[in-house]
Formats: sequence, C-alpha cells, structure tokens
Amino acid sequence: MDWITDIGIKDIIDILIVSYVIYKLILLVRGTRAVQLLKGILVVVVTWALSSWFKLSTLQWMMNQVFTFGVVGVIIIFQPELRRALEQLGRGKLFSRTTGEEDQDVNRRINEVLKAVNYLSRRKIGALIVFERETGLNDYIESGTTIEAHISSELLINIFIPNTPLHDGAVLIRRNQLMAAGCYLPLSENPFISKELGTRHRAAIGMSEVSDALCVIVSEETGQVSLAMNGHVLRDIKEDALLAKLFEELKPKAKTKEKNSIWKWRLR
Repeated sequence: MDWITDIGIKDIIDILIVSYVIYKLILLVRGTRAVQLLKGILVVVVTWALSSWFKLSTLQWMMNQVFTFGVVGVIIIFQPELRRALEQLGRGKLFSRTTGEEDQDVNRRINEVLKAVNYLSRRKIGALIVFERETGLNDYIESGTTIEAHISSELLINIFIPNTPLHDGAVLIRRNQLMAAGCYLPLSENPFISKELGTRHRAAIGMSEVSDALCVIVSEETGQVSLAMNGHVLRDIKEDALLAKLFEELKPKAKTKEKNSIWKWRLR
C-alpha cells in the first residue's frame, strides 16, 4: 500500500506541474500572433491523423516531412514568444538582484518625472518615459543619444518639446540616471490593441512585453497619461493612481512595510 500511495502522490505532483506549465504557456501566447500559428499547427496535425486513418500514402509522406523539419520551424516561428518566456524566467526571484536603492531616491525620481508628465500633459505634448528594472535595456539605450544625466523635470520637458532633436523617441531611465533619449523601442504585434492607440503607445506596450520595464506615455492628441507594464496599458491614469503604482513597482523590495508607508505618506 505504501508504494501505491507514493505513486499516487508522484502522479498528482506531476499533473500539477504539467498543468501549471500549460497554464503559463497559454498566458504567454494569449493575445499574440502565436494563437493563429497554433491553429495552423493544429490543422497540420489533424491532416496527418486523417492521412494515417485513411492510408493516404502520399499525403502521409508529406506530413512526415513536415514533422521532420517542423521542430526547427517551430523554434524560428515562435522565437519572440520563446525569448519572452526565457526573459520572464530570468526575472524570477532566484535571479533577482538587490539594488540598494533607498525609498528617498525613488521618491525624488518619481516626483521629477511626475512634474514633467503633468506639464507635458496640460500642453498636449507627446512623451514616452521608460523605467528600467530587472531586465537590462542596453540594446535600446544604444539606439538613442546617450545623456547619462541626473533626472530632473526641466530636462525631461526640454527633451520632449516639439521640433527638438530628441523629442521623437523614448527616454530611458536607469535608477537615478536619465541614460538616453530618442531611443527606438520594439512595437507590439498584439492584434487586440485598440486602433485608437498610436505608435507611441504601441512601442510602450511592446517594451513592456519583452521586458519588465514601466513605460509612462503622454498622448499628444488628448494629453492623457497612460502606464504600460507586463504587456498591458492603463489608459488615462490619474496622477494619484500613477504615483502609487510607480512607487509600488519601483520601491526597494527589501524594505519594511512601515518604512514604505511613511514614504508613501510623504509622497502624497
């Protein structure tokens, strides 16, 4: 009876792990082009099964060739999704790093950004500000103009003023430094993004899909402020909600709840 119990427990654990992996895979491909590609693969599998059932030798031979080289094809086709999955795995707690930031530094950084965002929003000046977190963004920093300056609202405002050399692109922030401006970001290919959103919003969503970055967007058409993270965008987010969300996501994780609550009160 003991060995039967052991086998039963192992089977349950095995099923739970596989179920969790499948669930995470579904979340990974949901809302991307991979859904349509999976439907195409399903059609190929059904065709192969029918050819075997009805003994259609020529069609079965063709399907066998497809499966022979299909593994390489799947890796190529699903390269963005596989990369995204590996990046999310690498951002797990096992590989996370401690930054040693103080809440006061986060406080100052957020306040400077919010001052600039409020100014730009009132005047309907488009802007895209990216906060780097665990995932390194050197590739995107190198696509723009290196600045490496302390964060200030005046500097951010000057960068995004229309018809200036660096206004058309994203600003990337690493800890307490404004690393670069005029940076090019990957555009999201999610077919479910609202048609009302332009290139700036699509770039912010794309960046949040391939990394854990936080992206603040100011619309030049409406002046609305949005926040993109984890492949989703919160549109027309209010100042208090944006402040709370930025502080929640950027604050040092090792600090105590009491200290965090004190600095939240000071921010307000």
